[in-house]
Amino acid sequence: MDDMPAIRASGIRKRFGDLEVLKGVSFDVHRGSVVSMIGASGSGKSTLLRCINRLEVPTKGEVYLDGVPMGFVEDGAGRRKPRSLAEINRLRRDLGMVFQQFNLWPHMTALGNVIEAPMRVRGLPRAEAVALGEAALEQVRLAGKRDAYPAHLSGGQQQRVAIARALAMQPKAMLFDEATSSLDPELTEEVLVVMRELAQRGTTMIVVTHEMRFAREVSDEVMFLHDGVIEESGPPEQVFGAPRSERCRQFLSKFLGQAR
Repeated sequence: MDDMPAIRASGIRKRFGDLEVLKGVSFDVHRGSVVSMIGASGSGKSTLLRCINRLEVPTKGEVYLDGVPMGFVEDGAGRRKPRSLAEINRLRRDLGMVFQQFNLWPHMTALGNVIEAPMRVRGLPRAEAVALGEAALEQVRLAGKRDAYPAHLSGGQQQRVAIARALAMQPKAMLFDEATSSLDPELTEEVLVVMRELAQRGTTMIVVTHEMRFAREVSDEVMFLHDGVIEESGPPEQVFGAPRSERCRQFLSKFLGQAR
């Protein structure tokens, strides 16, 4: 059995001027597993996610995809040199990213939004991209909206199109950065249903979320971040049921009434 993690973060530090947002974060994500990151706003969750797909360049540390470093290559003598932006973009294609904001192109239909990247970035013929796009829209329960424009879709539907857009790139893993934070409760649930189904299909996922019930029900591992470090991590039954960290207990008490 191959024990190589799908994603490995090793000693990730990130500084913005005098502010150190991440202070040496390390963890593994194995294929087919779901890792949820929870914690208060400002704890470093979104910055960590952006470091994983290199939208932010770590000040120190490295991210590995299937054992391949995102930020450098080694020559035959073991000397490291930084990867070119083109190489980083090639690796980044294997990480599907879903943001808080949908960022759909308003002048394109749902299908048009979904097939643009497979054609432009992966170079797929249109017919192949359309087949992938239709399958992705089917996955997110929007097959009937393929010809609708974003202005005619609800917020929940637009976010599901954004998920389909990421899926159509056939990534090795999906990254979700507070994908439901801008939605009302009813629309939040329709997006979470899709995310649950992706998890059930064995999609490798890292999810930054304030949806504690979702994190508890779907995750293989939950990480609680505080002040730029992983304060606590473990299976959801341990983190939610018997947290060792006092800060984690205090955080969860606000959501779950679990102060002990």
